[in-house]
Amino acid sequence: MNLPNKLTVLRVIMVPFFVFFMLTDVGGPANKWIALALFVIASLTDMLDGKIARKYNLVTNFGKFMDPLADKLLVCSAMICLIPSGKLNTAIVIIIIAREFIISGFRLVASDSGIVIAASYWGKFKTVFQMAMIIVLIADLGGVFDLIGEILIWIALALTIISLIDYIWKNRQVLTHGGM
Repeated sequence: MNLPNKLTVLRVIMVPFFVFFMLTDVGGPANKWIALALFVIASLTDMLDGKIARKYNLVTNFGKFMDPLADKLLVCSAMICLIPSGKLNTAIVIIIIAREFIISGFRLVASDSGIVIAASYWGKFKTVFQMAMIIVLIADLGGVFDLIGEILIWIALALTIISLIDYIWKNRQVLTHGGM
């Protein structure tokens, strides 16, 4: 297993530990900071694995499959964990997760027709803003950061919807030729 794939697997392994620290009081007030550190490290592995894979020509089918799945596990888990605290509205989380299911299903139908749907810049921007939003919301520093968190929530939601429309529009041939 190459380094980018190991980083992807590490990200998946970090998710349950992140969730544990987000939803328990085992470490008291330190839990928030432990969860935040785990999320930031996991997010950085997302950036690193892709850069390393492309730079050293280490792109694999495992990586193509697992990298986006690992991202979805990390981000969706974090958003779900933020609901009980009231930092993130359930409806927003449902919209964001629904988009992930729709795109995953769309990619599955496309792959059955031999079409590969690559990640778009809108999708990448969406992920960056979702991760930034989650970091600000977990840190919960108050003051101006509450406003920044609120702005990031709305930007992440807008990018979620824009990227969904972009994926479907650019790959609409899947709807007509992919058996849908």
